[in-house]
Amino acid sequence: MSETAATETESPASPIRFEVGRLAPGYFAAVMGTGIVSIGLHDAGLLVPSAVLMWITAALFVGLWVLYIWRAIAFWDRVVADLRDPEKAFAYFTVVAAADVLGVRLCQEGWMPVAASLFLFAALIWFVFGYVLPWQVMMTRDGKVILASANGTWFVWAVASQSLAVGMGQLRPQADSELAQWIGLLAVLAWSVGVILYAAMAVMVLLRVVQYGVTPQQFEPPYWVAMGALAIAVVAGAGIVQMDRTPLVDAVRPLIAATVVIFWVFCLWLIPLLVGAGIWRHVLHRVPLRYVPALWSMVFPVGMIAVASISLGKADALPAAGAVGDVALIVAVIVWAAVFAGLVHHLVNVLWASTRARRVGA
Repeated sequence: MSETAATETESPASPIRFEVGRLAPGYFAAVMGTGIVSIGLHDAGLLVPSAVLMWITAALFVGLWVLYIWRAIAFWDRVVADLRDPEKAFAYFTVVAAADVLGVRLCQEGWMPVAASLFLFAALIWFVFGYVLPWQVMMTRDGKVILASANGTWFVWAVASQSLAVGMGQLRPQADSELAQWIGLLAVLAWSVGVILYAAMAVMVLLRVVQYGVTPQQFEPPYWVAMGALAIAVVAGAGIVQMDRTPLVDAVRPLIAATVVIFWVFCLWLIPLLVGAGIWRHVLHRVPLRYVPALWSMVFPVGMIAVASISLGKADALPAAGAVGDVALIVAVIVWAAVFAGLVHHLVNVLWASTRARRVGA
């Protein structure tokens, strides 16, 4: 029986199992989006709503791990298929970024042991995924053209790298002098790899658009990650610049300090382009705007530009950046609330369908 047929057979009888079977590889973007808005609210001094979102972030992180483990056990063939699918595989890097974002938020509460565990876990997954996922995509393509499958999820690899650099920046003040050398090395490594990966992914996605085009249906929310990946590079770079002195950090400090403002400005340039593309997709071509997991890939970039702008405004005394951050934070909260409401509505529908299925079965 084909996967489609099997899915259709499962759907009426077990709605929850059906949803687990088709769980999107990038659903940890919900943790990223909720976490970064919580961080932004904390930076703005709004501690109570920030704390509420922090606990929602933690609940999403734990709940998604339960669902992903369930999916790996019950639907291993689909997991493998996703790992080999160029349009989906790179979305698994959201696991790395989610752990780092949650860790950064916990650092703000002073929970360093838990945060450090999340950072080290993220580092391990980043190294494993960084070699395994590209290999799976590139070497198991069965003669298919990969370039035609390049999309916004490819930028998540760069986001994961930068999130690790941010996490290492949080660990640095807690490290002794010997360990500090290694933490500084990992931070610079992750930031540098993230920047290079961003450039490589941008070329691939641009070539795909030029050569194969993008239909309104194909221009999905993950393309917003192109902006979020640069915004998190700003935060990661600023963290490295503020690190204590080590030989490696001192060697790259001037270069990184010179690039963060350039990256931030380019993020601002991308925003009208992405908004215009959204109008082209939903207004001109009337693609329905409804809840899909990919919408979380838009929440994170909006929240990330807010955090990057607020951080840049404080660190470099740039009032304009701070003003952009305040406006972006308001937009991020609105976007998060809308997408979160969609998630809750979706979960209620699944639970209600599951209850009706059990009643019919009984």
